Amino acid sequence: MEGITVQRPHARTALACSTTLLLAGLTACGGPAEADTKNPTAPRGVTAQAGSASSAHVMWERASDNEGITGYDVYREGRKAASVDATKLMTDIDGLTASTAYAFTVRARDAAGNLSAPSAAATVTTPAAAPADEEAPTGPTKLRGKADSGRTVTLSWGGSTDDVGVTSYDIYQEDSRIHSVPGTRTTARLRGLRPGTVYTFTVRARDAADRSSPDSDALDLTTPSAPGAPASTAPTGLRTTTTARGEEYLVDLSWDQPDTGGTIPAYQLFLNGKLTTTIVWGGTPPEGRATYRLTLTDPPGTRYSLKLRPKLPDGTWGDFSAQRTVVLRG
Repeated sequence: MEGITVQRPHARTALACSTTLLLAGLTACGGPAEADTKNPTAPRGVTAQAGSASSAHVMWERASDNEGITGYDVYREGRKAASVDATKLMTDIDGLTASTAYAFTVRARDAAGNLSAPSAAATVTTPAAAPADEEAPTGPTKLRGKADSGRTVTLSWGGSTDDVGVTSYDIYQEDSRIHSVPGTRTTARLRGLRPGTVYTFTVRARDAADRSSPDSDALDLTTPSAPGAPASTAPTGLRTTTTARGEEYLVDLSWDQPDTGGTIPAYQLFLNGKLTTTIVWGGTPPEGRATYRLTLTDPPGTRYSLKLRPKLPDGTWGDFSAQRTVVLRG
């Protein structure tokens, strides 16, 4: 086998480089990189709205940094009230006083600990406390929407009612709240999504006593793929039915299989975001619509979110289906 020649620097050159570093204190000749001393940009688009008489919901747009953002700090009246990681662009601030005005600012931070300048302040006044508010709002109705682009969607819904009043609507994607709008609005535009991705949205109303309504019906939206990107491999048309049998619950699933150019030998099934089982067909994999029965033994009222993804002919795992919610009832 032919050997590999390793070239070594001439001793005089290496010595000269070392001497230069010692005298000048410069980072060269493979020395350590310069420290990150550049501050991130200040977050823009900061908004604040009352979630209840004692809480506010603060949102902002993503900041930028030469090395990358690692998190955001939210300040109330100049004092830090919350910190979140870089993947989050919103947070709830609790422990507020009813009928009180507050100002919130946001600062971005990077891995070196550099902080941006404070954002422009967003102000909000919490509503009056409603001790007589004993009922949760009704659920929003007729949720509908459209994908405006690969990264934005617009949602709209029918308003909820409450014995005192609705203060906000919270938008959820796969059981995680991603946006909120005031109770006077029944539309929302969501940004920062991924192209070619299946999203499942629901909306809940909230009142001044911080009670939330039941979920609206779920809405599945798929954002357009980026130009030149491969087609989605997500299963579609996922439906579930639940039947009680003694102390067990039978959850029957059915879905339309994606066109992958070959046979799909297996699926992974996730409950509450965790892999529960791998569905492997006992014989020849089915064509067209597939079915599977899941048996659960949890107490009545247990709630699960459920989604699945296919194993592709090349052995990799494909895109996730839309999510469905299952509540075990007799």
